[in-house]
Amino acid sequence: MEQGIRKKQVGDRVEQYALIRSSVRGIASNNKPFLTVMLSDKSGEIEAKLWGVTPEDEVQYQARTLVYVQGEVVDFKGRLQLKVRSIRPSNEHDHVQVADFVKSAPLTQEELLANIHAYIFAIENSKLQRITRHLVKKHQEAFLTSPAATKNHHEFLSGLAYHVNCMLDLGDALVKLYPHVNADLLYAGIILHDLGKVRELSGPIDTAYTLEGKLIGHISLMATEIDKAAEELGIEGEEPLMLQHLILSHHGKGEWGSPKAPQVKEAELLHYIDNVDARMEMLKEALGPVSPGQFSERVQAMEFRQFYKPSFIPEDNEDDS
Repeated sequence: MEQGIRKKQVGDRVEQYALIRSSVRGIASNNKPFLTVMLSDKSGEIEAKLWGVTPEDEVQYQARTLVYVQGEVVDFKGRLQLKVRSIRPSNEHDHVQVADFVKSAPLTQEELLANIHAYIFAIENSKLQRITRHLVKKHQEAFLTSPAATKNHHEFLSGLAYHVNCMLDLGDALVKLYPHVNADLLYAGIILHDLGKVRELSGPIDTAYTLEGKLIGHISLMATEIDKAAEELGIEGEEPLMLQHLILSHHGKGEWGSPKAPQVKEAELLHYIDNVDARMEMLKEALGPVSPGQFSERVQAMEFRQFYKPSFIPEDNEDDS
């Protein structure tokens, strides 16, 4: 693909294969059913509507289906949308596969794991290191493929491990600036803070919440796993308790999903590192298709604000991975 679907501008033609990441049925004002589908390739995704669908269409255009679509990009209430002219499912003669259309982290899984292992072995406190290494090894396969969310940030293949990797590098820079922060506790907290999402989320394609994700959530799941790991490893003392506190407080406050507010300085710093990396990823995604001198679509997770791309900043300076 010379230009990904997320890079298209209003008025651009689209004639390409794409993956349906999600498909939701609705009823139009004329009482006829329609589908809202998210079409994606490695560049990102765009919403499209399939109007007047039949029961056969609803079966044919489900999530995880590869399609060939033609249409044009339009502006719908300040958001880009694909106006579909024609669409059909792919077949064996098209020689396309799902992996070709799944957005993934800009680093390989091997690179991500090597970086994370380097931070694990930089943890000098043996109790923190053993718990962290134990849980990463236990969930390694899912950790390296899972997205970090269903939407908004790092919602792609290996997004969780990439999010952790970026946070570790940010945390490392802040530890150098604030040497009174305990690097061991911070690194361990960063690595484990979202690891419960391997159980909370279903996977990188058509990502949804699992039953235990809906009923328990990744924060409580990982706090419990830390307690269990400490017991299995025969580890006592404050270290498991501090790790649990970092996990339970990393969303910052109750209305954002944290059972506890941060009460340890490493927990406070973890919360802000998490927030900074998530927001920078959201802004990279929102501004990616925007031309210099223009505003982005409204970003729902950032108070529905629009963001401006300054015309004097060369686009080559931006990470378009």
